[in-house]
Formats: sequence, C-alpha cells, structure tokens
Amino acid sequence: MGRKFNNILLEFARLHRFLMRVLREAVSPPYEFKEIVRQCYEIGWKSFPLIGLTGFIVGFVFTKQSRPSLEDFGATSWLPALISIAIVRALAPLVTALIASGKVGSQIGAELSSMNVTEQIDAMEVSGTNPFKFLVVSRIIATTFMIPILCFYIAGIGLFGGYLSIIGSDQLSLLSFFTQVFDKIGFVDVFAMTLRAVVFGFTIGFASCYVGYYSSKGTEGVGKAANSAVVASMFTVFIEELLIVQVLSLIS
Repeated sequence: MGRKFNNILLEFARLHRFLMRVLREAVSPPYEFKEIVRQCYEIGWKSFPLIGLTGFIVGFVFTKQSRPSLEDFGATSWLPALISIAIVRALAPLVTALIASGKVGSQIGAELSSMNVTEQIDAMEVSGTNPFKFLVVSRIIATTFMIPILCFYIAGIGLFGGYLSIIGSDQLSLLSFFTQVFDKIGFVDVFAMTLRAVVFGFTIGFASCYVGYYSSKGTEGVGKAANSAVVASMFTVFIEELLIVQVLSLIS
C-alpha cells in the first residue's frame, strides 16, 4: 500500500511538472505558429464531417425522443426552447469533447508515442529543436482553440437537426423556430458552453500529449498510449463536467 501511494504521489508530481512546463513554454518565445496552424487543420478541419454528422443525429434524435413527453402535457410548443437549452447548455460541449477524445485523443497519443518509440523526439533535441514546444504545446493550443469552434458548429447543426425533426410533425417555419430558440438562450448559456469547450479542449490536448510523450518503449506502447489517451480524456471530461455544473448552479 505504501509503495502504491508513493507511486500515486509521484504521478501527481509529474503531472504538475508537465502542466507548469506547458504553461511556461506556451508564453515564452519562439512561437511555433506554423505548427499550431497545421495542428488546427488536423484537429479541427478534418473533424468537421464527423462532428457535423454526430451533431445532426443528436439534435434529431433528442427532439424525436422529447416530443412524446411534451405531448402528454400539451406543451409541444415548448419543444424549440427545450432543444435550445439542452443543446447549448450541455449536449454540444459534451458531445464535442467525447467525439474529439476518441478521434483527436487517440491520434495525438499514438503519434507522440510512435515518435518516442522511434527516438524522433531524442533526435529533435540533438538537432537543437525544442520538441516539447513543437510537439506538445502546439497540440494543446490547437485543441484548446478548435474544440470551442467545433462546439459552436455542432450546436448549430444540432439545432437544425431538431428543426427537421419538428417539421415532420408540425408546420413551423425556420424563422419561427430560431426565434423561439434564441429567445431562450442568454449570454450566460453561451458563456457556459464556451467555458466548457475551452476547458474540455485543454484537457483533451493535455491528457493525450502527456500519455503519448511519456509512453513506454516498444510497439506495444503505441497501442497502449492511444487507448490510455482516449480513456484519460473522457474520464477527465466527465469529472470536469460534474464540477462545472456544480459551479454554474451556484452562480446562477
């Protein structure tokens, strides 16, 4: 028990040291702008099709499942408001983070782990390049920046999917639908969604880079790093969601 407890403390110490180094390298020159832009393309742009399809399905299915409950109370007119509140406050950032954890997290973990196995990171240090800034910081900045953009995108696609589900049963114009949607969305809701997305994006990048950068040697370590990056990202996202909900409920 004593040895396990010591190992846990050492892991927390290494996490803290890794976090402090990320924050220090992120604000100190030189800045890897080209690599950050490339990672934004890899993380963000290439995720748009998957994120868009997922957002549409979430909005369509959530609307379809919510209609019977509202019909029991004769409150189907509240459906656009319900969709907007659910998607903007909770579903959009959480679904975006989970999809990104699976797609982006595994990609980053496997990529850094393979570079570690083939000793490319050591070669970069010998050549005078800062591998930590180039490989780790650029990816964390890219995820922190792109996950909020993907979150707004999935929110819009999800609301459109909800509208298509509604017009299958009701006669409702697109203008009337979005008027009701935006009447129920306030600044606090948009701020909460953005805050969640920024925190989730940093978490996904941090957890994936940490697992991949310190992966074990050997080809087996690549698979373990990819799997561990996904698990660690998703688990941390759920914990943060729980804490953020509690904090926002106290504020509001």
